[in-house]
Amino acid sequence: MPLSVAFSFVSGRYHATQYGYHVNEGIVEWPPSPWRLVRALVSIGYTSGAWNGDGPTSAARSLIYKLSSELPRYYLPDASGAHSRHYMPLGKLKSNTEQRGLVFDTWVRVKDELVVTWEGLDLDKSETSLLTSLVKNLNYLGRSESWVSGRVLGEGEAVPEANCFAEDGKDQDQNLEMITLLAPVSATNYAKWRKQELEADGPQTPGKRARSSPPSKRADSKDYPMDLLDCLQKDTSWLRKRGWSRPPGSRRAFYWRPSNAITVTAPVARSPAVGERRLGAMLLSVANASRNDHALPPVTRTVPQAELLHKRLVGIASKDSSPPPELTGSGEDHKPLQASHVHAHIIPLDLDDDNHLEHILIWAPMGLGTISQKAIRTARKTYAKGSGELRLSLVAAGNTGDLKSLSDPYGRNISRLLCTGTVWESVTPFVPPRYIKARGKNTLEQQIRAELSSRGFVGDVKVRQLAPTPDGQSNVNATPWSRFRHFQLSRQRGPAPPILCGFAIPLEFECPVTGPIAIGYGSHFGLGLFRCM
Repeated sequence: MPLSVAFSFVSGRYHATQYGYHVNEGIVEWPPSPWRLVRALVSIGYTSGAWNGDGPTSAARSLIYKLSSELPRYYLPDASGAHSRHYMPLGKLKSNTEQRGLVFDTWVRVKDELVVTWEGLDLDKSETSLLTSLVKNLNYLGRSESWVSGRVLGEGEAVPEANCFAEDGKDQDQNLEMITLLAPVSATNYAKWRKQELEADGPQTPGKRARSSPPSKRADSKDYPMDLLDCLQKDTSWLRKRGWSRPPGSRRAFYWRPSNAITVTAPVARSPAVGERRLGAMLLSVANASRNDHALPPVTRTVPQAELLHKRLVGIASKDSSPPPELTGSGEDHKPLQASHVHAHIIPLDLDDDNHLEHILIWAPMGLGTISQKAIRTARKTYAKGSGELRLSLVAAGNTGDLKSLSDPYGRNISRLLCTGTVWESVTPFVPPRYIKARGKNTLEQQIRAELSSRGFVGDVKVRQLAPTPDGQSNVNATPWSRFRHFQLSRQRGPAPPILCGFAIPLEFECPVTGPIAIGYGSHFGLGLFRCM
């Protein structure tokens, strides 16, 4: 009766070196060998508590012996080869320099399920139940990086046609290639072979020790595991100590698999998909090579950092096509968008309250399309005055409300920028977009009201000026406004502000409003940002 087990690789990777090869040869064992599969089930039986230190139960022994008696067939999903290179320390010094060795880590990238089928197994109810439990508890296959989720396919469930199977002496399609996989022998055949070896006149143990031993010396029974189950539990150190070049109880089985079972190609950039979901916001983290947060740019350099990242994002987006309007703020005719302030706001943030910028929020009311998302994900570095190269990595992407779920203190502080409330205070200085007049529509209060209205905030709002004071006396030395006087308020790649002065403003709305709120000159580069009280 056919029995099929499906494995899906959680991380999309399968790490395993084929038996008999060095890791630096880059040969991946694909598919997982029958020997590896059976050993994995034996191992998970111990770690999951299916049996104790005394070893597998009688039902487990019967299951393992039945699985070992037949070579399975495989359905191999599409897979591609990949690798990384690491310089590992060797613990040696040469000219006061630590020596390092190059190590290749090769794996197979696979998304769909791998299906293993034994055609002629006859399992009873207890054996089937035990196998289902073992497969369900199996957490990795191959190396520990190969996280796996397994399941036994039920009766009537569709099983894909096998495309990798044992060699049977028949001519096969030219699109197939032959590989060798390590497989266990049957328990009966191992018992016969062990008896013959121990009864032989001379030592028959495979490996170097056997070839160097005197012919008159009889074989030691301790060098031969008691049974097949004992063979499956021997580790590499035991094998090497006794000179085995291949685990006892194993054999090399020839298999046919598709010649393109593992493809090796250069990464292909994903083309924009029609109707793909636009994102409202994306959050990047900022770090330097030393991982010293106090070496990051100070909050006073919000505008320069935003401008540098904006320039880099537009440059990346321009490589494939014209940069999208959400990044440039202009349409295909190179004229500003009619709907003002709907394009991207690049807002450097200090979310851990240490007065240094360690995150950058990219928020666009009109949404970030595929090209913009790709550019943001591709950006890996930016620069800062006095700090050199800064590393960027994506932390979160989605709607602005999705970012509130970040862990504290980041989640708590970013929630104050995105929440709903009536009272808001300045996080960065508000710079008026026009000259301030003593009366009329260009007073400081009226300019703030106009800025809020242009961004869709309706209703009455009370505006107060905290720093500098309305009578012209500066109180910026008082906490928390002391740092405002040190902010860089003018863009390097854009028009200068009409008045080089930043204000600390509390706002009190008549009805609750939802952030983010960024208004005034430089609001798309981090100025004029408010948070909810």
